[in-house]
Amino acid sequence: MYEKISSRFFTLCLITFFIVMITSINLVNAFEVFPADSKPYGLTYGQWAAKWWQWSYSIPEENNPIKDTTGKDCAINQSGPVWFLAGTAGGSAERTCTIPEGKAIMFPVINWSCDAVTNPSFKTEAELAKCASPYQHVSMEVSVDGSKINDLESYKTFSPLYNFTMAEGNDLGLPAGTKNEAVSYGYWIMLEPLIVGTHDIQFKGIVTDFTVTAPSTFITEVTYHLNVK
Repeated sequence: MYEKISSRFFTLCLITFFIVMITSINLVNAFEVFPADSKPYGLTYGQWAAKWWQWSYSIPEENNPIKDTTGKDCAINQSGPVWFLAGTAGGSAERTCTIPEGKAIMFPVINWSCDAVTNPSFKTEAELAKCASPYQHVSMEVSVDGSKINDLESYKTFSPLYNFTMAEGNDLGLPAGTKNEAVSYGYWIMLEPLIVGTHDIQFKGIVTDFTVTAPSTFITEVTYHLNVK
């Protein structure tokens, strides 16, 4: 009788152990993506894309998160329910960043914008939108904690026309304080808030543009090591 009880107890312990382990793994890797046609916090993906660009254009080039190679600038000008992560202006970067618990996370897999000041021949929102989407043959990869996000094509979006003010030393080469407007185009992901702990986000975009005289290729690749606390 004692041996039977001991055997059953041991088996129950093993089952409990594996349930706990599987649950723990699922909690570590669990993440949710806001659907492409949803309105996170009352705004569409396109409207959040406009806010992302306004955030980026508000930061001087010398400490702009797009040019950051380590993650030291990731908290600049962050506010509201959504935390923005940056891509690169071409090439790769590996960044470590601490963010508050409860923040949704938005980043561009690949994105473009066309502004009216440096492209004065484009007068309307439709013309700026066409200017902002000159490329073809896009390939992308996104993973969160090692799990891939599929169907990235469905996250393609245009922003509405948006206004912004140029920061000092901006990458458009315009005087600080210049008023401008633009439309953006790209592929965006917005994650629901991640659980407290460490997380890795990796995204890569490759664009081959055949709308110019000679084919050109643009590659951006970023790894974020996030500490949510």
